Amino acid sequence: MKRKIFRFSFFIVLFSLLLSCNNYTKSTFDADNGVEFSVISVNEKHFLDNNPENPSCNLTLKFVYPESIANFNVETAKSVFLKTVIGANYDSLSVQEAIDKYVQSYIENYQNDAEIYKVNKLAQNNVSDALDELYLTDDEHDYLPEVFYSYYENLSDSIVYNHYGIISFQVKQINNKGGQISYETVKNYVLDLLSGKLITEDDIFTVGYDVALRPIIQNSLMEVNKVKSVHELEDLGFFGLDEILPNKNFLITDKGITYTFNKGEYSAYQLDVPEIFIPYGSIRSLLRENSIVSKLSRL
Repeated sequence: MKRKIFRFSFFIVLFSLLLSCNNYTKSTFDADNGVEFSVISVNEKHFLDNNPENPSCNLTLKFVYPESIANFNVETAKSVFLKTVIGANYDSLSVQEAIDKYVQSYIENYQNDAEIYKVNKLAQNNVSDALDELYLTDDEHDYLPEVFYSYYENLSDSIVYNHYGIISFQVKQINNKGGQISYETVKNYVLDLLSGKLITEDDIFTVGYDVALRPIIQNSLMEVNKVKSVHELEDLGFFGLDEILPNKNFLITDKGITYTFNKGEYSAYQLDVPEIFIPYGSIRSLLRENSIVSKLSRL
């Protein structure tokens, strides 16, 4: 009986040691980043010559950024957000100063474009007078419109994932410089709070990952679009899928990796922006050992 009691006690101690070791491992990979975010919103409209009857530029901006971080360098994180969302020329400024300068630059660029338009319009009118003497019809040469275009831009970022020492965030920008076509761009970033640097594909994947991901991306596109072949995807407006590769435009969560392919990369501009979610279970063999994603894949 004494021997049985000793063995039982031994296993209790051993289990306690293993549990304490496991708790220690988890404590070094804490889920809570301790980040508090702030938001600055701008809605700016500027008319040429300050005349409400003239064309205008319209800027809508929503900037989400880390205001404070408990365990990491908040100034480094702010600089990364400014650089990726507002632009590389603004990352050394305070947040409010960067926003103000971005708005000012947007208005000044619009005014400069309007001045260039005026010069070209005057030159074109002079050429048109000369061409009229040659009896050319209106459709034989192009004309600038009588009124300069109005511009608009919508720029925003959003937090997709904020745990385990990383922040995944997405930046969306929609531009229109006259006409019916607006250009939309989606950019994804993953910030490693410990290093203060953006995570790259080489940080998370082993060599040869790009070609290995091709069939996974193709199959995901087929599943989302409810077709059974790459050829059918091409009929829908996709192109170049036989050579598709990961494009460095990804987000990371504890569930997997999401790639975004902007319009015009592998699809016609009329289609929605393709987003490809890849669960860790599909790519576990491609993950670099001891990387953040390899740890996330085991949660």
